[in-house]
This record gives sequence, C-alpha cells and structure tokens, in this order.
Amino acid sequence: MSYLEKPSPGRLLLDDTVPLTAVIEASQNLQSHTEYIIKVQRGVSSENSWQVIRRYSDFDVLNSSLMVCGISLPLPPKKLIGNMDREFIAERQRGLQAYLDSITQHPLLCSSLFVKKFLDPNNYSANYTEIALQQVSMFFRSDPKWEVLEPLKDMGWRIRKKYFLIKNKEQPKERYLLSWVDLGPDKFLSDKDLQSAMKVLTSLSTPYLCPLSFSSTSESSALLIRPFSERGSLRDHICKVKPRESYLKKYCNPKKSQGLELQHIKLYGRQILEALKLLHDGGMFFGHLHASNVIVDEGVCQLTDVENGMLGVPSALRPAFTQLRKINSTESIDVFSFGHLLYEMTYGRPPDSIPVDQFPPVPYTTVVSVLQSILSPEACKGKMPTVSELMQTPLFSDVQLQHSEKLQIKIPSRLKEALKTAKESLEKRLQEEQRVLHQHRRLTRAQCHHGSEEERKRRKILARKQKSRQSAFENEEDVSVRNNNNSGSGASSPPTCPSSPTPPSTTGTSICPSVCLSLCLSSHQSYCNRILDMLVSTL
Repeated sequence: MSYLEKPSPGRLLLDDTVPLTAVIEASQNLQSHTEYIIKVQRGVSSENSWQVIRRYSDFDVLNSSLMVCGISLPLPPKKLIGNMDREFIAERQRGLQAYLDSITQHPLLCSSLFVKKFLDPNNYSANYTEIALQQVSMFFRSDPKWEVLEPLKDMGWRIRKKYFLIKNKEQPKERYLLSWVDLGPDKFLSDKDLQSAMKVLTSLSTPYLCPLSFSSTSESSALLIRPFSERGSLRDHICKVKPRESYLKKYCNPKKSQGLELQHIKLYGRQILEALKLLHDGGMFFGHLHASNVIVDEGVCQLTDVENGMLGVPSALRPAFTQLRKINSTESIDVFSFGHLLYEMTYGRPPDSIPVDQFPPVPYTTVVSVLQSILSPEACKGKMPTVSELMQTPLFSDVQLQHSEKLQIKIPSRLKEALKTAKESLEKRLQEEQRVLHQHRRLTRAQCHHGSEEERKRRKILARKQKSRQSAFENEEDVSVRNNNNSGSGASSPPTCPSSPTPPSTTGTSICPSVCLSLCLSSHQSYCNRILDMLVSTL
C-alpha cells in the first residue's frame, strides 16, 4: 500500500528534456539599473513561449552557481562607471545573448535546475529537495528499520529526482541508495499495473540487472531502494571522479577521462547487450541506457534505473533521438543509446554531435565498425541493427561470459499486455514529437532559403524579366491600336474575307469609346489569326 501523496487534479507532467531557447528582445533603463527582457520558448512551438525580466546581477548569480562545472562561460564583465550608456548597454546585451546561447546549448548545463529556474521560474519554483525529504520521512515512519546517513546532493542530472545514502539497522555495515522521483509524461501504465511491474523488478535476481531492494509508487511519485556502489557508475570510472560529487563538477569538464581497453569494451558491451535482450524478450522497455546507469562490480556490468521507462521519466538522450525519425521504437532507442555508450567507452567522452560524420582514429577497427552501424549519418537515416545482430558482430560474438545459462524474466500475461500497450503509447508520443520537429525543420529551411542572398538575386532577375515582358506587351498593344485607327481613317481598306466577323450594328446606340476600341481590337485580332491560319494551310 502506497503512502506517497497524490497529485493535484489536472497536474501537468512536464518533459524537462525539451530544450529551452532564450532571446533578449529589448532592454529598459530604470532609475539605477538596466533590465533585459528575455523571450523564452520551450521546444519549437512559438505558442509555448513567455517573457522573463532579468538584471545583470541575476546573470551574475546564475554564473556563480554554474562555476562548479569548471567551464569558463562568456559572461560579460562588470562595469561600475558608465554602465547606463546606450552603446555600452547594446554591447552588454550582445554579450549576455552569447552567454545564454552557451548555457542553453550545453548538454548538461541546459538541464540544470539553476538554468531552468532562471528561464522558467513558474515551472521550477518548487523545492524538490524539501518535497523529497517529506516523502522520505513518511517512509521511515512506516518502516523504522531504515536510517538516513546523508543526502547526496545533485548526484544525478534529473531535477525531480533526489538521492539519499541510507542503511538498514539490521545490517549496519551495508549501504543503500534511496531515490525519490516524480513520475514523468511517458507514464502510461495504470497505477495497479505499475505496482505489479515494480513488484516483478523487485523480485528479479539476474547478473546484469542491478537488484531493486524496495519500491513504492503512487499517482505522482516513486520511492526506490537499491544497493549503493562505492565505486560509482561506469561514467565515474571513465571520468575518474568521486561518485558522491555533484554531476556538474564530475562530468562537465573532466580532466582525467580516458577510454577503456579493448578487452573491457568487448566484455562490458556484451554484458550490456545481454541485459537489453533480457528486458526486450520479457516485454519490458528501458530507453535510459547511458554510462551513468551502468554499475561495474568485479568485472560485471549491471544496468540500474531499469524502472525509469515504466515510471515515464524522459530519457537523457531524448533531445538527440527526437531529431532522428528512424529511431521511433523502444528497441531502436536502446540500440542508439548503446552506440552512444560504446562511443564513450572507446574515446572517454560522449560524441559532440549526432550523427557522427567522422570518427577519431582508434586502433580498434572492430569497434569503429559497430559505431558506424549505429551513429553514422547513413545508419541514423536508415535501419538500426537489432540487439541480437549486435551480439553477432565480431566485436562481441567471441566474448566468453561467466553466466552462460539462459536468462529470462517471467511476467504475468495480463501485465505483459499492459506493458505492450504502454510501450505503443510511448512510441506514439515520440513519433508525434518527431513529426512536429521535422515539419519545423522543413519550414525553417524554406524560410532561410527564401531569405538567402542567392534567392533574393534570383527573385530580382525574375522581376526584371517580368517587367520587360510587360513593357513589350504594352508596346505591341500600342502598335495594334495605331494600326486600327489608321485603317478606320478611309485612306486604305484592309483585305476582307467572307468568313470575317461582322461587327454588331450600332445604329441608334451610343457606345462608350473604350468599348468601341475593345470591340475593334478583338475583331482585328480575330481577323489576323484567320489570315495566319490561311497562310499556314497554303504552305
């Protein structure tokens, strides 16, 4: 029975991975300072935008909060004298815009609570640490055998997920990781089915999935307990950092990161693929594979946070694979994420952008071959390999595993059907988002092409040609009118033809000169056409 609080009616499940863009539209001078009006937009829809007003001092506070990342950010310097001059304000506004661009385009900084609260205070004003503490306190009152040792502040990138180091009083030497997380927009299981799925995960005992010791879910959040790894995640191992430090400090600018040896790439990669195949064969979906969700213990890799897909929280790589319409299923997401992880294991850092046009030189040709089959432009636009196909590649097919027995997850048929329906709903939301992004890119390209210098020159040339043709047509009309007037003066009569049309009688009728001219032109044109036809027939 769940003790966690229920959400308020009509509660909006916000996708924190949807990127925010910020443009400084104007500035205004008040008595002693300048305010900058910033237009912020979530995603590609201009309807989902708002304005925030910030002073330079607000930017300075934000920058101080982000200094832990170890990156030199381009914040314009302070100026005490002359800071109200018009030219200086314009220059500072350009500098602040460059600063906003640098943090909103950085893959880790853009997801930090500091940046979100700066740009979107309405949706990120809640104190998530305080909310988590309240829920954890309620849990400990219901189960007093657990004790909190310390909160692990900012250990992970998720804004709505908090971590605590705890112990079991009955096993005082063992350390456990308690996490509290808000449910996300991709939670499509009913509350009852979600609890059943969490019960299955809690009862699992497989070598490549990190065991889940306890779970409790409600309509709004989940509380989970699993063993704590003192050695940290695979990313901690690659970056050579301390697991308990802030993720911004650990991962934004690691100084000692290094790729793995080939034997470890082969072994860890094969074990991760075995875990993915186990989940897929059991009807479960993951979608959250990355180096921070892999624990290495005595040469064995274990996937952690396997429940994320069912809790509906968005994937860390969602901004990347929403740009690629071929990655539209849960298995293709896991394969894409595996390629991203394999790149990090090989080079000691994640790829700068995806697709990867050119891979850095590395002595492991079999690794590059697999990476190209997943992350190259051709692969991202075509068909992704399956997990089973990756296991049969030369890189992983000859790996000897300690656990050679066939692994499987037994799931009740009713729950399996519910998981299938939830997976289809998740994929449908992804495909709709990809469709909107694709239309937006096409519109943006069309607008850029329409406003390009080459296109403007082409339109000018067409306009001049059109004007030239119009002038020539008007000159021809003038000549026809003069010829018609001369023919009606009585000096000479044009040849006639029995089939020529006879103008209507105007006896006793007053006709407007313009109408008369129009009738004459029409008759003359028809007559000329008939003469031309007669000449052609004689030839």
